[in-house]
Amino acid sequence: MTDQHVHDPECAVAHGEAPAHGDAVAHGDAVAHGQPPATPAARTLVAVFASPVAEYLLRYGSDVGYRPVLLEPDADRAAAGPPGVKVAASFAEIADPDTDVVVTDHHRPELGVMLRDVLAGEAGWIGLMGSPRHPAPHIPALTELGVPADDIARVHRPIGLNIGSRAPAEIAISTIAGLIAERSGAPGGFDFSS
Repeated sequence: MTDQHVHDPECAVAHGEAPAHGDAVAHGDAVAHGQPPATPAARTLVAVFASPVAEYLLRYGSDVGYRPVLLEPDADRAAAGPPGVKVAASFAEIADPDTDVVVTDHHRPELGVMLRDVLAGEAGWIGLMGSPRHPAPHIPALTELGVPADDIARVHRPIGLNIGSRAPAEIAISTIAGLIAERSGAPGGFDFSS
Protein backbone atom coordinates (compact mmCIF):
# COMPACT_ATOMS: atom_id res chain seq x y z
CA MET A 1 0.00 0.00 0.00
CA THR A 2 1.37 3.40 -0.90
CA ASP A 3 1.64 6.31 1.53
CA GLN A 4 -1.19 8.00 -0.36
CA HIS A 5 -3.53 5.09 0.45
CA VAL A 6 -2.66 5.25 4.14
CA HIS A 7 -3.79 8.87 4.23
CA ASP A 8 -6.66 8.41 1.75
CA PRO A 9 -8.97 5.64 3.00
CA GLU A 10 -11.44 6.20 0.16
CA CYS A 11 -8.72 5.28 -2.33
CA ALA A 12 -7.65 2.26 -0.29
CA VAL A 13 -11.22 0.97 -0.20
CA ALA A 14 -11.69 1.60 -3.93
CA HIS A 15 -8.52 -0.38 -4.71
CA GLY A 16 -9.49 -3.26 -2.44
CA GLU A 17 -6.69 -2.54 0.02
CA ALA A 18 -9.04 -1.82 2.95
CA PRO A 19 -12.29 -3.44 4.01
CA ALA A 20 -15.26 -2.24 2.00
CA HIS A 21 -17.68 -1.78 4.87
CA GLY A 22 -20.49 0.65 4.16
CA ASP A 23 -19.06 3.00 6.79
CA ALA A 24 -15.32 2.46 6.21
CA VAL A 25 -14.81 5.86 4.63
CA ALA A 26 -16.46 7.66 7.52
CA HIS A 27 -14.14 5.83 9.89
CA GLY A 28 -11.05 6.24 7.70
CA ASP A 29 -8.65 6.81 10.58
CA ALA A 30 -9.67 3.51 12.17
CA VAL A 31 -9.16 1.68 8.86
CA ALA A 32 -5.81 3.36 8.26
CA HIS A 33 -4.65 2.28 11.72
CA GLY A 34 -5.71 -1.34 11.26
CA GLN A 35 -8.82 -1.13 13.44
CA PRO A 36 -12.06 -2.49 12.05
CA PRO A 37 -14.55 0.27 11.28
CA ALA A 38 -17.93 0.38 12.92
CA THR A 39 -20.44 -1.36 10.69
CA PRO A 40 -23.52 0.75 10.01
CA ALA A 41 -26.96 -0.69 10.54
CA ALA A 42 -28.11 -2.17 7.26
CA ARG A 43 -30.98 -0.40 5.56
CA THR A 44 -33.77 -1.99 3.58
CA LEU A 45 -34.44 -0.84 0.03
CA VAL A 46 -38.02 -1.43 -1.09
CA ALA A 47 -38.88 -1.17 -4.77
CA VAL A 48 -42.63 -0.79 -5.09
CA PHE A 49 -44.09 -2.54 -8.16
CA ALA A 50 -42.24 -5.02 -10.38
CA SER A 51 -40.66 -3.19 -13.30
CA PRO A 52 -37.39 -3.21 -15.25
CA VAL A 53 -36.16 -0.30 -13.07
CA ALA A 54 -37.09 -2.24 -9.90
CA GLU A 55 -34.94 -5.18 -11.01
CA TYR A 56 -31.86 -3.00 -11.51
CA LEU A 57 -32.61 -0.96 -8.40
CA LEU A 58 -32.76 -4.04 -6.17
CA ARG A 59 -29.64 -5.56 -7.77
CA TYR A 60 -27.58 -2.39 -7.39
CA GLY A 61 -29.04 -1.74 -3.94
CA SER A 62 -27.86 -5.15 -2.81
CA ASP A 63 -24.40 -4.39 -4.21
CA VAL A 64 -24.11 -1.30 -1.97
CA GLY A 65 -25.35 -3.00 1.20
CA TYR A 66 -29.12 -2.65 1.17
CA ARG A 67 -31.45 -5.51 2.05
CA PRO A 68 -33.54 -5.61 -1.17
CA VAL A 69 -37.31 -6.14 -1.06
CA LEU A 70 -39.85 -6.05 -3.88
CA LEU A 71 -43.25 -4.75 -2.76
CA GLU A 72 -45.73 -6.07 -5.31
CA PRO A 73 -49.44 -6.63 -4.52
CA ASP A 74 -50.12 -8.47 -7.80
CA ALA A 75 -49.26 -12.16 -7.27
CA ASP A 76 -48.51 -12.83 -10.96
CA ARG A 77 -46.13 -9.89 -11.22
CA ALA A 78 -44.54 -10.79 -7.89
CA ALA A 79 -43.85 -14.33 -9.13
CA ALA A 80 -41.93 -12.87 -12.08
CA GLY A 81 -39.82 -10.66 -9.79
CA PRO A 82 -36.04 -10.84 -9.54
CA PRO A 83 -34.68 -14.13 -8.18
CA GLY A 84 -33.31 -14.18 -4.66
CA VAL A 85 -35.16 -11.04 -3.58
CA LYS A 86 -37.68 -11.03 -0.75
CA VAL A 87 -41.17 -10.24 -2.05
CA ALA A 88 -43.92 -8.67 0.05
CA ALA A 89 -47.54 -8.01 -0.90
CA SER A 90 -48.01 -5.19 1.61
CA PHE A 91 -45.79 -2.73 3.46
CA ALA A 92 -47.04 -4.16 6.77
CA GLU A 93 -44.85 -7.20 6.01
CA ILE A 94 -41.79 -4.91 5.96
CA ALA A 95 -42.52 -1.96 8.28
CA ASP A 96 -38.97 -0.97 9.20
CA PRO A 97 -37.96 2.65 9.94
CA ASP A 98 -34.54 1.98 8.39
CA THR A 99 -36.19 1.65 4.99
CA ASP A 100 -35.83 3.61 1.79
CA VAL A 101 -38.84 3.14 -0.50
CA VAL A 102 -38.82 3.82 -4.23
CA VAL A 103 -42.06 3.59 -6.22
CA THR A 104 -41.01 2.49 -9.70
CA ASP A 105 -44.33 2.79 -11.58
CA HIS A 106 -46.57 5.82 -11.12
CA HIS A 107 -49.23 4.50 -13.53
CA ARG A 108 -50.45 1.60 -11.40
CA PRO A 109 -54.00 1.93 -10.02
CA GLU A 110 -52.73 0.79 -6.58
CA LEU A 111 -50.38 3.80 -6.34
CA GLY A 112 -52.41 5.75 -3.77
CA VAL A 113 -53.14 2.77 -1.52
CA MET A 114 -49.54 1.56 -1.59
CA LEU A 115 -48.15 5.01 -0.78
CA ARG A 116 -50.73 5.55 1.96
CA ASP A 117 -49.62 2.30 3.61
CA VAL A 118 -45.91 3.14 3.21
CA LEU A 119 -46.48 6.57 4.77
CA ALA A 120 -48.40 4.99 7.67
CA GLY A 121 -45.56 2.47 8.13
CA GLU A 122 -43.15 5.36 8.76
CA ALA A 123 -40.51 4.44 6.20
CA GLY A 124 -37.36 6.54 6.57
CA TRP A 125 -37.33 7.89 3.00
CA ILE A 126 -39.98 7.64 0.27
CA GLY A 127 -39.59 8.55 -3.38
CA LEU A 128 -41.66 8.26 -6.53
CA MET A 129 -40.18 8.04 -10.01
CA GLY A 130 -41.56 10.49 -12.52
CA SER A 131 -40.69 13.47 -14.64
CA PRO A 132 -40.89 16.88 -12.99
CA ARG A 133 -42.45 18.10 -16.26
CA HIS A 134 -45.64 16.10 -15.59
CA PRO A 135 -48.22 16.46 -12.82
CA ALA A 136 -47.50 14.34 -9.74
CA PRO A 137 -50.13 11.54 -9.78
CA HIS A 138 -49.62 10.62 -6.14
CA ILE A 139 -50.95 13.93 -4.81
CA PRO A 140 -54.57 13.54 -5.99
CA ALA A 141 -54.49 9.79 -5.27
CA LEU A 142 -53.40 10.34 -1.66
CA THR A 143 -55.65 13.36 -1.17
CA GLU A 144 -58.64 11.29 -2.27
CA LEU A 145 -57.70 8.69 0.36
CA GLY A 146 -57.68 11.37 3.08
CA VAL A 147 -53.90 11.44 3.61
CA PRO A 148 -52.85 14.75 5.26
CA ALA A 149 -50.85 17.22 3.16
CA ASP A 150 -47.87 17.00 5.57
CA ASP A 151 -47.65 13.26 4.95
CA ILE A 152 -48.01 13.68 1.19
CA ALA A 153 -45.11 16.16 1.30
CA ARG A 154 -42.84 13.38 2.63
CA VAL A 155 -42.91 11.74 -0.82
CA HIS A 156 -39.91 12.89 -2.89
CA ARG A 157 -40.45 13.48 -6.58
CA PRO A 158 -38.42 13.57 -8.78
CA ILE A 159 -35.79 11.22 -7.41
CA GLY A 160 -32.23 10.28 -8.25
CA LEU A 161 -29.34 12.42 -9.36
CA ASN A 162 -30.12 14.56 -12.37
CA ILE A 163 -27.83 12.79 -14.86
CA GLY A 164 -30.25 12.66 -17.80
CA SER A 165 -30.94 8.97 -17.29
CA ARG A 166 -33.44 7.31 -19.61
CA ALA A 167 -32.81 3.55 -19.66
CA PRO A 168 -33.91 1.41 -16.66
CA ALA A 169 -30.34 0.68 -15.55
CA GLU A 170 -29.41 4.38 -15.75
CA ILE A 171 -32.49 5.37 -13.75
CA ALA A 172 -31.60 2.80 -11.08
CA ILE A 173 -27.99 4.04 -10.93
CA SER A 174 -29.08 7.67 -10.52
CA THR A 175 -31.57 6.65 -7.82
CA ILE A 176 -29.05 4.58 -5.83
CA ALA A 177 -26.47 7.37 -6.17
CA GLY A 178 -29.01 9.88 -4.88
CA LEU A 179 -29.88 7.67 -1.91
CA ILE A 180 -26.20 7.28 -1.04
CA ALA A 181 -25.68 11.05 -1.31
CA GLU A 182 -28.75 11.76 0.82
CA ARG A 183 -27.68 9.26 3.49
CA SER A 184 -24.12 10.64 3.51
CA GLY A 185 -25.17 14.27 3.53
CA ALA A 186 -23.17 14.76 0.33
CA PRO A 187 -24.03 17.53 -2.15
CA GLY A 188 -25.23 15.11 -4.84
CA GLY A 189 -28.58 14.70 -3.12
CA PHE A 190 -31.88 15.15 -4.88
CA ASP A 191 -31.61 18.83 -5.87
CA PHE A 192 -33.04 19.58 -9.31
CA SER A 193 -32.87 23.36 -8.95
CA SER A 194 -29.92 23.73 -11.30
